Order: sequence, then C-alpha cells, then structure tokens
Amino acid sequence: MSDNDCSGMSRRCLLGASSAMLALGLAAPLTRAMAAGADSGAEASATVPSLKGKRIAISTVGTSIYFDSRAFKAQVEEVQRLGGTPITLDAGRNDKAMVTQLQNLVTLKPDAVIHTLGTLSIIEPWFKRISAAGIPLFTIEVPSQYAVNTISADNWSTGLLLAKQLVADLRGKGRVLLFNGFYGVPSCGIRYDQLKLVSKFYPQIEFIQPELRDVIPNTVQDARSQVAALLNKYPKGELDAIWAAWDLPQLGASQALIEAGRNEVRTYGVDGTPEVLELLRQPGSPVAAVVAQQPALIGRTAVHNVARYLAGEHDLPPETFVETLLTTAGNVDDVKRIRGDA
Repeated sequence: MSDNDCSGMSRRCLLGASSAMLALGLAAPLTRAMAAGADSGAEASATVPSLKGKRIAISTVGTSIYFDSRAFKAQVEEVQRLGGTPITLDAGRNDKAMVTQLQNLVTLKPDAVIHTLGTLSIIEPWFKRISAAGIPLFTIEVPSQYAVNTISADNWSTGLLLAKQLVADLRGKGRVLLFNGFYGVPSCGIRYDQLKLVSKFYPQIEFIQPELRDVIPNTVQDARSQVAALLNKYPKGELDAIWAAWDLPQLGASQALIEAGRNEVRTYGVDGTPEVLELLRQPGSPVAAVVAQQPALIGRTAVHNVARYLAGEHDLPPETFVETLLTTAGNVDDVKRIRGDA
C-alpha cells in the first residue's frame, strides 16, 4: 500500500482496518475462550494446590450487580472446593462500610485477602495497612502497588474492542452521548481513555456535552430517566449512539430508546449483564454491542493464584488478565454458553 493510499493513520484506512479486524477477530476470542473453558476443570483438579486449613477473606464492594455477585460466588465456591474456609465481607456499595470492612481485615488476620472493585483513592490506604500486617493481598479489577497480584479483564483491549465496534457501526461519523460517572474506578477510566484514543482519528464523531453521570444505586432507572429526558432535545438525526463504561447505564438507556421508538440510536457497554444480552437478541434492539466479561472465571482465577502463592509459588506476575468477549446479536448465544449462562 502506497503512502498516497494510506498517508499516516488516515481515517479511511483506520475505519477499514477496524471493520476488517472486527470481522476477522470475533471468532478467535470465542474459540480460545471455549478451549479455556474446557481445560479449566482439569487444571483446577490437577495443578492448583489445596487450601486446606487456610482462611481466605473474600472482600467485595458489593454483590448487587451481575459482575460482583458472579465473581463473589465463584470465589466462595472455589475456596470451599479447594478445602479452605472463606470469610465473606460485602460492603453493600457503601464506601464507609468498605473502609471499615478493610480495616477489620487487619484484626481478622486471614491467610490471604481477595478484594473486588472500588475507587482506588479511597481503598489504597487500607490496602497498605493490610500489606504492612503481612497479609497477602490479591485484588480483582482494582490494581494496587500493595497487591501480590491483580486479576482483571484486559481493560485496554476491552475498551479498544468497544471503541472500534462503535466507530465501525457509525462509519466514522455521528453524535454520541457518553456516561462517565466512575472515571476513578481504574477499569472504567481505562475504557473511557481507549474510546477517546480511537475517536481522535475520527473528527466527525462528536461527543455531546455535558457527559452524563451514571450513579449507584438505581443505575438503570437513573440512566433511563436521563436518556428519556434528552430524546426530545435530540430528535431523530441528531443522536446516533450512547456509550457507557459498564452496561447497567447501557440497559437503562436502551429501555428509554425502546419506549420512545428510537431504535436508530445504538448503545454500547461492557460486562454482559444477562438483561443486556437478552435485549441484544431481540430484533430491532438498540443494543448494538456489549463486551462481555467472564466474572466467574475471574473469581476462580483469583482463588487459584492465592492457592499457588500460599503453596510457595511467589513468582506470580503482578497482573493476570482474563479475556473478554465482544458480543453482538450474531454470537450472543455462544458467549452465554462460554460463560455458563445458558
């Protein structure tokens, strides 16, 4: 290809490359994930050390959301399967309760701690205290300098996949509403930054200001209300897509679009909450794509890393990434099977 055909990183070439990579790359992650799923049971039995006699604290920001509850349940079950005793702590999505929860772990002195999610600036001082107390700390979706290992989705590739899908669907041109309420949560911030990185090559994609703020609790209802109120301001032809760093705002936005008969506006998000996947299957749905996480696999992987560390394997990498799955109407049933939803 000559320089005249594709000078630098031209928008046409990027858009064409994005479409091609999406078409070619969709099956490969699913194939790898299917293989991983087939091997995971054998690996757990054959190579993961026992946790007999070990007390493992399973701390989470909350369990009211699909990702949280699936990851939490998988950790509890896997600790028990490996012979250990889980100590379960659920902060109920309350920052003050979460701080107290982490503080109490220093007194409880478990053999290891696995903590899921949270705003790093709030919980990092307590991670420091846990580490200083000599308790091995493992984290899920919240990287910390005090953690032995962080287990998460590869949020860089997740954000890139979603951004490329949005750009390809819009053919490089359109107006987009953004939900950006939790930039301080590392996974959300990375996905947002990836969207902005890709979109800078497409100046005809406009992000409508001000950005929308997603909230917890009542995320779905709040997003639904916000979008419903804005649809009169942006009639047909003035809004093309809605993006969110996770998919509960996407769910609320999609419900508002369905109620208003505005399925020309497409929605994008991350997680693969079952209600979003069900909407994705419906003909004419505004849900264009969601990057599905594998929370149960993430939870089991965290427990396996703890077991290996406590058995003397102290050369674990600082981060372990679990693959995510770009999901559209064409492969939603495969994704559900891979995750064990179907």
